[in-house]
Amino acid sequence: MVSPMFRLETEVDNARRDLLRRRLRETNTAASPVLRALRGTPGERESALHVWVMDSDGALAGGLVGHTWTTWLHVTYLWVDARHRGAGIGSRILAEAEALAVTGRGARHARVETWDFQAPGFYRRHGYEVVCVIPDYPPGITEYTLTKTLR
Repeated sequence: MVSPMFRLETEVDNARRDLLRRRLRETNTAASPVLRALRGTPGERESALHVWVMDSDGALAGGLVGHTWTTWLHVTYLWVDARHRGAGIGSRILAEAEALAVTGRGARHARVETWDFQAPGFYRRHGYEVVCVIPDYPPGITEYTLTKTLR
């Protein structure tokens, strides 16, 4: 039960979300020797990483949205249009993202979450290993977390 001194709110508030994230990061950094050692270094900062492939008509054929943080590349989304699947575009996009993360940002590892009907086999073929399996998330689906050591 919330005390009368507090007000519970449920609306989406991006400014509060960002404040909460900053404060959580500050708390985590203060509690972790590793994160404290990284404070202020370029590797500590989260940095967006995007790779886009356009077809000959200029339409989006595929892309990757992710970010790097500390020594990790986190692949958030990787998608290839159905018309272009099987042509190696996804492999090229992933390889480019990994290369950018390693050479430009010092990443040594990568991680991705995917569902059983999406691409766990694709990531395995590219050297990723399953480190977590969550069955029935969402119901009827299995989620996989995969990681890879980058060279």
